[in-house]
Amino acid sequence: MIAIDFSDPATIAFLTEALTAAGVDGLEIYWPGGQLRIVVARKDGAQINSTEATPRAPGLAPGSASAVVKAPMAGRFYVEHPAASTAPQILPRSVSDADIVGFVGVGHILLPLRAGRSGILTRLLAEPGALVGFGDPLFEIELQS
Repeated sequence: MIAIDFSDPATIAFLTEALTAAGVDGLEIYWPGGQLRIVVARKDGAQINSTEATPRAPGLAPGSASAVVKAPMAGRFYVEHPAASTAPQILPRSVSDADIVGFVGVGHILLPLRAGRSGILTRLLAEPGALVGFGDPLFEIELQS
């Protein structure tokens, strides 16, 4: 039996297209060395909680905390929409909980990343264009108290 390479973007793109064609909302696969989670967005958007509160980071004001936006699936990380011809985001910048702060893409499928928390988007935790895995940290948001 041949093992499937879940780190291969072509494999993930194939699985995503198959899920979309079948009308399936998502898929989670676990194996001894890791996990893969694919969530297919619908017309009304995928409901994904992609933030996690973390303790106060060094350099933040007393009483403040930060949140980390994590990758909801494996794929390529984009700070801007790949088809956009606008200037890149300048950090730090204010964001609301519903703002789209980036994308994770597999093939032609792009999943928007919402901030999930209001605050100041302070830094990137992954390189734009990098291949990221489920749960990898992508952005840090300084929460407003």
